[in-house]
Amino acid sequence: MKPDTDTRESLDYEPPLTGLRVLDVSTYIAGPAAAMALGDWGADVIKVEAPGMGDPHRQGWKSANYPRAEVNYTWQLEGRNKRSIALDLKHPQGRAIMDELIKGADVMVVNFPGPVRERLKLRYEDVKQTNPRLIYASLTGYGEEGPDANIPGFDVNAYFARSGLLDALRYEGQPPAFSLAAQGDRPSAMSLLAAIMMGLYRRERTGKGGSVGTSLYANGVWANATIATAALVGASQSPRPPRDRPRSAFQNQYVSGDGRWFTLLLPQEEKRWPGFCSAIDRADLIYDERFMTGVLRLRHATELVVELDAAFARHPWSHWNDVLPKVGVALAPINRIQDVIDDEQARAAGIIIDTAVPDVPLSLANPIRLGFAEARIPGPSPALGEHTDAVLRELGFTDEVIAALRSDGVVS
Repeated sequence: MKPDTDTRESLDYEPPLTGLRVLDVSTYIAGPAAAMALGDWGADVIKVEAPGMGDPHRQGWKSANYPRAEVNYTWQLEGRNKRSIALDLKHPQGRAIMDELIKGADVMVVNFPGPVRERLKLRYEDVKQTNPRLIYASLTGYGEEGPDANIPGFDVNAYFARSGLLDALRYEGQPPAFSLAAQGDRPSAMSLLAAIMMGLYRRERTGKGGSVGTSLYANGVWANATIATAALVGASQSPRPPRDRPRSAFQNQYVSGDGRWFTLLLPQEEKRWPGFCSAIDRADLIYDERFMTGVLRLRHATELVVELDAAFARHPWSHWNDVLPKVGVALAPINRIQDVIDDEQARAAGIIIDTAVPDVPLSLANPIRLGFAEARIPGPSPALGEHTDAVLRELGFTDEVIAALRSDGVVS
């Protein structure tokens, strides 16, 4: 992952979070993705998993809604740059080991519902006495308080459905859309990461740890903030019309002569309308009585779409991508995901990165860029309990004690 600016000569030798210890006691995607990003930037992330199955997301790649592949690409993404210890937190000895891990940790990421945290003694009030400097990072479905605080939340129900996003995205007369896999989890992970860094910043100044967090619901509403804020002041919006009769012809989707769909946006419309008409070889539209002002263009948006559809059909996408930006049009191809992985810009900007994993030679970078450091190259994600012995030895356990713990089912 390369910094966006040409500062290679001044890059720090070590990633900025080197020396930070993180306990990832979360499952599925949003919490683990935040821990993964900390690991990308140098933190020592220890994933604490239950013996047997471990994090259920280890098998997420087999979900019916995920693309089929021969390699476990989902676990390679969420599990990279971590070590795994398989530890039974319900066993008294397992809980004692967890306390030892907490004593040496800087950050602890959790996402169990409240009753589970209480049962496992993993609430903030349970662990802060063990380590007052700990940054306790909580990821919930619906928030820490309220009647639904303990309902399990996933991105499809908490981030998308309940936040109003799916309804706001529906077209008039059509059923609500359905989200794709983990689309809400990863932006929520970045909010959790921001909360963690604020906690660490406060600790740097005061020496005090603390509880930080976010929820999928809060992030979904935040993603929908423009419409949600409008609703707070009593505004409402009619259902989204289809593209052939949009609210505005200049915030719409079109198709080029070679079949490439693209988005089109014309900012400062009054100023740029004449140049736009000339660029599409329709200077006659400048003085068309239906379109002479912005108000009229909105009123006759359906008719304007007909004219623009015909104009864009005359040339391939490469033509429009060349001429339209010159007159101030903001446009972008509506890429298929296959287009993204071949996009030169995605590689140049460090969005797609190389890995040290032969089965998954390319991966996605977390979206953070630092001008003074490079992230770690992703290595193999850990097998369940792969680092149990090593972590226990770091805590001072002898090989004989570790063998006994393994025999008793405390660790695996």
